[in-house]
Amino acid sequence: MRLGLLGTRGIPARYGGFETLAEELSARLAAAGHAVTVYTRSHAAVAGVTVHRWAAVRRLPALRLKAFETLSHTFLSCLDVSRRSFDVVLLCNAANAPLIPLLHARRLPVALNVDGLERKRRKWGPLGRSYYRVCESLSARWADVLVTDARTIQVYYRRAWHRESVMIPYGGDLLPPQGEEALRRFGLADGRYLLYVSRFEPENNPDRVIAAYREVSGEVPLVMVGGAPYARALARRVCRLAAADPRVVLTGPVYGEEYRELLFRAGAYIHATEVGGTHPALVEAMGAGRAVFFLDNPPNREVVGEAGLPFEFAGDRSLTEVLTNYLAEPARVVRLGEAARARVMAHYRWDDVAAAYERLLEGLCCGNPHA
Repeated sequence: MRLGLLGTRGIPARYGGFETLAEELSARLAAAGHAVTVYTRSHAAVAGVTVHRWAAVRRLPALRLKAFETLSHTFLSCLDVSRRSFDVVLLCNAANAPLIPLLHARRLPVALNVDGLERKRRKWGPLGRSYYRVCESLSARWADVLVTDARTIQVYYRRAWHRESVMIPYGGDLLPPQGEEALRRFGLADGRYLLYVSRFEPENNPDRVIAAYREVSGEVPLVMVGGAPYARALARRVCRLAAADPRVVLTGPVYGEEYRELLFRAGAYIHATEVGGTHPALVEAMGAGRAVFFLDNPPNREVVGEAGLPFEFAGDRSLTEVLTNYLAEPARVVRLGEAARARVMAHYRWDDVAAAYERLLEGLCCGNPHA
């Protein structure tokens, strides 16, 4: 099978969920003998890297504007794909749905991973939200197969657009790190800090996490991993809040071995995302055996089940109260971490994810999307 993977920032993974999917999936499919090409944005690529974990890296430019970066890069990728020999395309992000006809013109079957409900992100204004709603409709009409990463998103497309999808989640079983360089760099002690990982965007609530944490007594640090490529006002607010509490550690974006060190050495993990389906950072924290405190909403409950502690930002289950109550009970925190790890090994393994995509994509090559 000759696969083109389009619509992400590319590999190596250095941004978000789609990039993690692109890296972990392409590596496994390439290792299984398939010819995989991952289209990568030039500004996000590593200089000189043309092959990463057995998958080919194809670099193309993109407009560095929030509203046009994804679509501009995918447009150029589609043109490039049309000049090459692929059997099937995996397209990521519903925002790219208007470009599916370019691929169909070359008689290429397209599986589209729609991600979550992007139009609900607060960074988009009325025009952006309208565009994403149109893209949802086009995704349902034009994709040969829709892929959703959570049952809640699968149900949404069935009810809103009368389109069935194949649900394939993300994996969370990372290899344990070998060292502790990241802990030394940021002045942290093994098991003695709380961890938050996400892009600093409004619906991920980094400012509200810091505000809640500041009401928690004690000396346990809060480590905030992430950045804000577009939400500059929010980034400034996060910096002001962090500057007012010396226990808050802002690391900026961290990837690879250092990211795994921070994840596996954390005492507990805080997940405060409002929008989306299965979030890679959440399942990775669970796979690392961390106790998880998660913002209570349907997608997060679907992933965590009973293996974590839900919270709200106000009321009886506020994040401040949850952290205060349960950081004082280390034995319970250990049990939650063990339960989270077991849940990932049962439902969120990358080998199982890759096998599901392999069946789906080979079925599309053979004209049978349900193979």
